[in-house]
Amino acid sequence: MTLTLVIGNKNYSSWSMRPWLALRGCDIPFEEIVIPLYTADPADKARILEHSPAGKVPILIDGDVTVWDSLSIIEYLAERFPAAGLWPTDVAARALARSVSAEMHSGFQALRNECPMNLHREIRPVELSADARANVARIEDIWRDCRARFGAGGPFLFGRFSGADAMFAPVVTRFQTFAVPVAADTRAYMETMMAMPAFAAWVKDGLAETWIIDRVERV
Repeated sequence: MTLTLVIGNKNYSSWSMRPWLALRGCDIPFEEIVIPLYTADPADKARILEHSPAGKVPILIDGDVTVWDSLSIIEYLAERFPAAGLWPTDVAARALARSVSAEMHSGFQALRNECPMNLHREIRPVELSADARANVARIEDIWRDCRARFGAGGPFLFGRFSGADAMFAPVVTRFQTFAVPVAADTRAYMETMMAMPAFAAWVKDGLAETWIIDRVERV
């Protein structure tokens, strides 16, 4: 049975990007349903509610199983498709991958607010608050630590592509779009992510969208 992933606008929906990239990056077949977010049409919200009472995307549908929330979907996919290797096999590496993914899931609010995901946005910097700059520094430290400890097997955070890379993928777009100053090793990791065919496919689709969320465009 083919999986179905319900997502929001690819231009804006960072949460949707994460499980989408996990699926595509691991060559797991799925179908997608795109529902535009924050529109004036109540039918769009109703369409989301048809798939999950939480009323938010992303939503993964696997037969009788429905999973919502980006990180929960990635965890489900790791169990459902163990050969995909969404978490590292080494116990210590897997613990770190899950920890940094959870930190990404629950943290970095200043960066989210000041640099919302918007692939359409002209590349230009903004003046970041002290909290947002601290978020950037912490993310760089996370990436550097993962690469130093467990990245010997490839160019991703844990060598090969994993759920942790999927969780941090929208940060790569934010750093790029808002021209955030970063270290050379951070830039190298960003280039690795942006060179992924799955990442490039998401960006291409997002740039082709015509839906506009005004409050994001004002940033």
